[in-house]
Amino acid sequence: MQCRLPAWMLFLLLTGVSVAGQNPAPQQHRPDGGPPITDEDQARERLTSDMAKKAAKERAAALKTDADKLLKLSVELKQYVDKADENVLSLDVIKKADEIEKLARSVKEKMKGPN
Repeated sequence: MQCRLPAWMLFLLLTGVSVAGQNPAPQQHRPDGGPPITDEDQARERLTSDMAKKAAKERAAALKTDADKLLKLSVELKQYVDKADENVLSLDVIKKADEIEKLARSVKEKMKGPN
Protein backbone atom coordinates (compact mmCIF):
# COMPACT_ATOMS: atom_id res chain seq x y z
CA MET A 1 0.00 0.00 0.00
CA GLN A 2 1.35 3.33 -0.99
CA CYS A 3 0.47 6.45 1.02
CA ARG A 4 0.04 9.55 -1.08
CA LEU A 5 -0.39 12.95 0.48
CA PRO A 6 -2.39 15.55 -1.33
CA ALA A 7 -0.22 18.29 -2.82
CA TRP A 8 -1.57 20.95 -0.48
CA MET A 9 -0.61 18.88 2.62
CA LEU A 10 2.85 18.29 1.23
CA PHE A 11 3.20 22.04 0.63
CA LEU A 12 2.12 22.80 4.22
CA LEU A 13 4.56 20.27 5.65
CA LEU A 14 7.46 21.55 3.59
CA THR A 15 6.82 25.22 4.37
CA GLY A 16 6.36 24.58 8.10
CA VAL A 17 2.87 26.03 8.23
CA SER A 18 0.98 24.85 11.28
CA VAL A 19 -1.97 22.56 10.80
CA ALA A 20 -4.89 21.90 13.17
CA GLY A 21 -4.66 25.25 14.95
CA GLN A 22 -1.18 24.74 16.36
CA ASN A 23 0.46 28.11 16.26
CA PRO A 24 4.10 28.40 17.19
CA ALA A 25 4.87 30.49 20.27
CA PRO A 26 5.19 34.15 19.33
CA GLN A 27 8.77 35.32 19.32
CA GLN A 28 9.74 38.50 21.07
CA HIS A 29 12.03 40.75 19.12
CA ARG A 30 14.88 42.61 20.73
CA PRO A 31 14.63 46.40 20.82
CA ASP A 32 18.09 46.65 19.27
CA GLY A 33 16.95 44.68 16.22
CA GLY A 34 18.99 41.59 17.17
CA PRO A 35 17.79 38.00 16.94
CA PRO A 36 14.51 37.07 18.64
CA ILE A 37 14.50 36.40 22.38
CA THR A 38 14.29 32.68 23.12
CA ASP A 39 13.32 30.81 26.28
CA GLU A 40 17.02 30.12 26.79
CA ASP A 41 17.77 33.86 26.66
CA GLN A 42 15.03 34.56 29.19
CA ALA A 43 16.32 31.81 31.50
CA ARG A 44 19.85 33.18 31.24
CA GLU A 45 18.64 36.72 32.03
CA ARG A 46 16.61 35.44 34.98
CA LEU A 47 19.62 33.49 36.31
CA THR A 48 21.88 36.53 35.92
CA SER A 49 19.33 38.70 37.71
CA ASP A 50 18.98 36.18 40.55
CA MET A 51 22.76 35.98 40.93
CA ALA A 52 23.04 39.78 41.04
CA LYS A 53 20.33 39.98 43.72
CA LYS A 54 22.09 37.30 45.79
CA ALA A 55 25.43 39.10 45.47
CA ALA A 56 23.81 42.38 46.53
CA LYS A 57 22.29 40.72 49.61
CA GLU A 58 25.63 39.17 50.54
CA ARG A 59 27.39 42.52 50.08
CA ALA A 60 24.78 44.27 52.25
CA ALA A 61 25.20 41.63 54.98
CA ALA A 62 28.99 42.02 54.85
CA LEU A 63 28.64 45.81 55.07
CA LYS A 64 26.40 45.48 58.12
CA THR A 65 28.87 43.13 59.80
CA ASP A 66 31.80 45.42 59.01
CA ALA A 67 29.89 48.50 60.23
CA ASP A 68 29.16 46.72 63.52
CA LYS A 69 32.84 45.85 63.84
CA LEU A 70 33.80 49.46 63.08
CA LEU A 71 31.52 50.65 65.86
CA LYS A 72 33.05 48.17 68.30
CA LEU A 73 36.59 49.17 67.34
CA SER A 74 35.74 52.86 67.64
CA VAL A 75 34.39 52.35 71.15
CA GLU A 76 37.55 50.44 72.08
CA LEU A 77 39.70 53.21 70.62
CA LYS A 78 37.80 55.79 72.65
CA GLN A 79 38.39 53.74 75.80
CA TYR A 80 42.13 53.46 75.06
CA VAL A 81 42.39 57.20 74.43
CA ASP A 82 40.52 57.97 77.65
CA LYS A 83 42.94 55.77 79.62
CA ALA A 84 46.06 57.19 77.97
CA ASP A 85 48.08 59.92 79.63
CA GLU A 86 48.29 63.23 77.79
CA ASN A 87 52.07 62.78 77.40
CA VAL A 88 52.07 59.10 76.44
CA LEU A 89 50.37 57.59 73.41
CA SER A 90 49.76 53.88 73.85
CA LEU A 91 50.85 51.42 71.16
CA ASP A 92 47.41 49.84 71.49
CA VAL A 93 45.83 53.13 70.39
CA ILE A 94 47.94 53.23 67.24
CA LYS A 95 47.20 49.58 66.41
CA LYS A 96 43.48 50.11 66.97
CA ALA A 97 43.49 53.22 64.75
CA ASP A 98 45.28 51.27 61.97
CA GLU A 99 42.75 48.44 62.25
CA ILE A 100 39.88 50.92 62.01
CA GLU A 101 41.47 52.58 58.97
CA LYS A 102 41.87 49.27 57.11
CA LEU A 103 38.31 48.21 57.89
CA ALA A 104 36.93 51.60 56.86
CA ARG A 105 38.70 51.35 53.49
CA SER A 106 37.30 47.84 53.03
CA VAL A 107 33.78 49.09 53.78
CA LYS A 108 34.23 51.96 51.34
CA GLU A 109 35.27 49.56 48.54
CA LYS A 110 32.34 47.23 49.27
CA MET A 111 29.94 50.18 49.11
CA LYS A 112 31.21 51.03 45.64
CA GLY A 113 30.07 47.63 44.48
CA PRO A 114 31.52 45.18 41.94
CA ASN A 115 32.18 47.80 39.28
